[in-house]
Amino acid sequence: MSQEARDRIEQGHAFLMKKLREGQNPYYGINTGFGYLQNKRIPAEERKALQVNLLRSHASGTGASLAPELVRWMLLLKIQALSLGYSGISLKTVQRLVELYNEDILPDIPEQGSLGASGDLCPLSHLALPLIGEGWVWYRKKRQPAMKVLASLGWEPLQLDAKEGLALINGTQFMTALGIEALFRATHQWSWAQWIAALSTDVFGGSAQPFHPAIHRLRPHPGQIRSASEIHSLLALSPMQEMPRQEVQDPYSFRCIPQVHGAVWDIVERMRQVMVTEANSVTDNPILVPEQDLILSGGNFHGEPLAFALDHLSIAMAELGNISERRTYQLVSGQRGLPLFLTADPGLQSGWMIPQYTAASLVSENKQLATPASVDSIVSSNGQEDHVSMGANAARQCLRILDNTEKILAIEWLTALQAIEFRRPQKHSHSSKS
Repeated sequence: MSQEARDRIEQGHAFLMKKLREGQNPYYGINTGFGYLQNKRIPAEERKALQVNLLRSHASGTGASLAPELVRWMLLLKIQALSLGYSGISLKTVQRLVELYNEDILPDIPEQGSLGASGDLCPLSHLALPLIGEGWVWYRKKRQPAMKVLASLGWEPLQLDAKEGLALINGTQFMTALGIEALFRATHQWSWAQWIAALSTDVFGGSAQPFHPAIHRLRPHPGQIRSASEIHSLLALSPMQEMPRQEVQDPYSFRCIPQVHGAVWDIVERMRQVMVTEANSVTDNPILVPEQDLILSGGNFHGEPLAFALDHLSIAMAELGNISERRTYQLVSGQRGLPLFLTADPGLQSGWMIPQYTAASLVSENKQLATPASVDSIVSSNGQEDHVSMGANAARQCLRILDNTEKILAIEWLTALQAIEFRRPQKHSHSSKS
């Protein structure tokens, strides 16, 4: 951590300790209970026990263990949020998170259990348990008790001070970690889809005309212009574009690539804006504002901005897979001089009939997964937390859609490569990365 970050953390912690010494005002989760138990006052001598009990009771997740790279993202994002100095946490606690990150000691976090408000309480509790020597971690590719790993390194478990447990588990770092992973994967898949769609258009005998810039300057959505420009440049280099063709227009899955891929790109860019903002935000509660002498209870942990963005990205990536499968279908349909199912002996050989089935199955599954999680909510904490974002579910659904879309694009790519064999000796653009 930079010295500036250390100073901010220490100033925030000193401010909290000063406020607790000065008066008897109730501060949520600091000298009170949590959630529906907010009106239960906690004596000073029990405040440390309150924080430990919080981690233990809230670490109640289930499901498969979160992938290691996502746990690393969670650690990094939690360190970043706490380093802004508005959480009242001590420097030693943040430093221990840094040590876990640097030593690649990754808490074992179940995937399921977050409602997306109050942030990601359940998975973040699993993230924080090893700080006090409890729970499990992945270290040197083995799942081990946290206390065993701490002892092997000569580290003592931390004694949490007032508010520290709450600061550790209140926030959106689970949703944000999965959202960043989804953003990176969506960005790569969009780029792959562009190259693959250009190749499919070429070998299908599609025209470069729908990608002409004169069309898209008349409907200047940024993603549409970008998509059309990239594919137009690729097709301009291809000898296959000189093939004689009888068709005046191509099917929508080819002709409307810029409009569909472009709309997807615009959503990816919006997702990028949301993720950058969230990764650099304070999302716990209450929030300390030392410069204004304030301790404020609010709702920055609510995951609605993330849930909306993730749901929108899910719909977009499902559509990217949908139009890809349609191009696969067209390539195996026996049109434009290509043999039925891309086999020289249809009937005796089924050729590429069933890969299209597989793509269709994945597309259908994506349609089901793309139902927005954010339109759902469920009451928790005896009515105190009466509206939640379900952003964690949105994030998990989005990653499943991306898994499927990657496979759908791969099937289109392989299908297009098979189609090339029936266009020889004609050649396509060397820039198509095939």
